[in-house]
Amino acid sequence: MMVTLLGATTLVLVILAPWVLSAAADGKNLKSPQKVEVDIIDDTFILTWNRSDESVGNVTFSFDYQRPGMDNWIKLPGCQNITSTKCNFSSLKLNIYEEIKLRIRAEKENTSSWYEVDSFTPFRKAQIGPPEVHLEAEDKAIVIHISPPGTKDSVMWALDGLSFTYSLVIWKNSSSVEERIENIYSRHKIYKLSPETTYCLKVKAALLTSRKIGVYSPVHCIKTTVENELPPPENIEVIVQNQNYVLKWDYTYANVTFQVQWLHAFLKRNPGNHLYKWKQIPDCENVKTTQCVFPQNIFQKGIYLLRVQASDGNNTSFWSEEIKFDTEIQASLLPPVFNVRSLSDSLRISIGAPKRSENKPVIQDYPLIYEILFWENTSKAERKIIEKKTDATIPNLKPLTVYCVKARAHSMDEKLNKSSVFSDVVCEETKSGNTSKIWLIIGIFTVLLALPFVIYAVKVLLRCINYVFFPSLKPSSNIDEYFSEQPLKNLLLLTSEEQIEKCFIIENISTIAIVEEINQTDEDHKKYSSQTSQDSGNYSNEDESENKTSEELQQDFI
Repeated sequence: MMVTLLGATTLVLVILAPWVLSAAADGKNLKSPQKVEVDIIDDTFILTWNRSDESVGNVTFSFDYQRPGMDNWIKLPGCQNITSTKCNFSSLKLNIYEEIKLRIRAEKENTSSWYEVDSFTPFRKAQIGPPEVHLEAEDKAIVIHISPPGTKDSVMWALDGLSFTYSLVIWKNSSSVEERIENIYSRHKIYKLSPETTYCLKVKAALLTSRKIGVYSPVHCIKTTVENELPPPENIEVIVQNQNYVLKWDYTYANVTFQVQWLHAFLKRNPGNHLYKWKQIPDCENVKTTQCVFPQNIFQKGIYLLRVQASDGNNTSFWSEEIKFDTEIQASLLPPVFNVRSLSDSLRISIGAPKRSENKPVIQDYPLIYEILFWENTSKAERKIIEKKTDATIPNLKPLTVYCVKARAHSMDEKLNKSSVFSDVVCEETKSGNTSKIWLIIGIFTVLLALPFVIYAVKVLLRCINYVFFPSLKPSSNIDEYFSEQPLKNLLLLTSEEQIEKCFIIENISTIAIVEEINQTDEDHKKYSSQTSQDSGNYSNEDESENKTSEELQQDFI
C-alpha cells in the first residue's frame, strides 16, 4: 500500500514540474528596467534606460504610451522589441503641449513587470539644438548666415521660429582670446577684422520667452580676403534738421560717389538671403559729398537699417557697417500747441498735438509729459508745473493780471530721452475773482453811504466860495433891521451931490411928495453902503443941513 502511494506521488510531481518551472520564469526572474530618461532635442525624441540584470542575455525591451483621457495603453512606435538601451520615437505624431505617459518592460521568453515613467509635456522637456551656420568672408568682415534649429518642417519650433535670438563666440585661430557677441540676427556681419586672417566661431540659439537656451553649433573657421582698394565708409550717423533727415559719414578718399540703401529691420529675423530686399533712398544715389538729405515722410514709423557704399567708377567698396535707424528716436519732438483760457483767478490750458509745416497734426504714440512755465507780464520770475494730461489749470493767480505761458514736451520713455523746444509765448489776462467782487460790493456800499455827506460838504464849500469871491450887493437882513430902527438923522445918505441939490431945490412940494423923496433916499442908501473919507469930508456941511431939513420934514409929516 505504501509503495503504491509513493509511486503515485512521484508521478504527480513529474507531471507538474514543467508547469512549476514555467510559473517561476513568468516575471519573477526578469526585473524591470530602471532610470529611464527622456531626451528631446528639437524634433528628435530619444529614450534611454538601464538594464536591471546584465547577466540575463537575449532580453528585449518594449514601450507603451498613453495620452490624456485614454484608459488603454498603445504600443510606442520605434520602441518595440529593442535589444539596446536606447530608442527613437520621433515618428510619433504628438501634441507637443499635452502630457504623455510612458511605460517599459523587459521581455525574453517571459516579461517583467511594467515600469512607468513620470508623465511629461514634450515642449517643456524639449531642448534647443545647434543652429546651422554658413560663413562668407570679406577683407575686414565676415558675414554669418544662421538657420534656426530643427528641421524645415519643425513641429517643436513651428510657433517660435521667428523668436529665436542668437549669440556667438569668435576668436582668431592663432589665439585663444574669445569675444562674445550677444543678440544678433539670423544674418549678421562682424566688422573691423584683419585681412587675410583665419577666424573661428560657434553659434547658439535661445528662446527668451520660454527661457530656453540651446547648445553651441560645431566650430566653423574661415579666412578673410585681401584688403580691398576702396574701404567702406565709416562713422555713419543720422541727425534731424527741420523736417528732414541728414545722413552723414566719414571717408578719406576723393573723387568718389556714394549710394545709400535701407531695409526693414524685422526682415533680419527671417532666415534666408535678404540681398535683393535692400532699397535705394532716392535722394542719396550717386552723391558726391559725405552726406545726403531726405525728407522724413519717406519712412513710416518703424525701425530700419541703413548702409553706404563708395565707388570711383572702376572699383566699389564693400558695404559699410549697417546702422539701426528708429524713426521714433531720430525724429525730432515738436513743441506742443496749446490754448489759454482765462477763468476766475486762474488759467486753463488745453494742449493739442503739434503740427508740421503742411498743417497736419503729428501722431505720437509714445507717452509725453509737459513742462509749463508761466510768469506775470511785468515780472521775469518764472514758475514751473509738470503735467501728464493735456488739460492743466494754473490756480491761485492774481485777478485782473496779465500772465504769459510757454510749454514744451518730454518723452516719458527713458530710452528715447527726447525733449522739444519751448512753444511760442501766449499771454492772457485773468478775470476778477471772488475777492474782487466782494471788495467791489463793499466799495459801492461805502460810496452810497458817504454820498449825502459829500453833497452837504460841497454845498458848504460852494457857499464859502460865493461869500468870499462873489459877495451879495444887498445887505443882510440884520443890517436892514438896524437901519429901520435908527432915526433918519443917523443914516449916512451917500448920494451924489446932484441928488442932494435936487432934494433942496424942491421946497414947496406937498407932504406926500416929501415923504416919497425920503423913501427914495432910503432905497438909495441901501444900494450905496459906503463912501470914502474924502467924500465924507466934502459933504460934511451938507450933511448937517440935511439932518436939519430931515427933522423938519418928519415933523411936518407927523
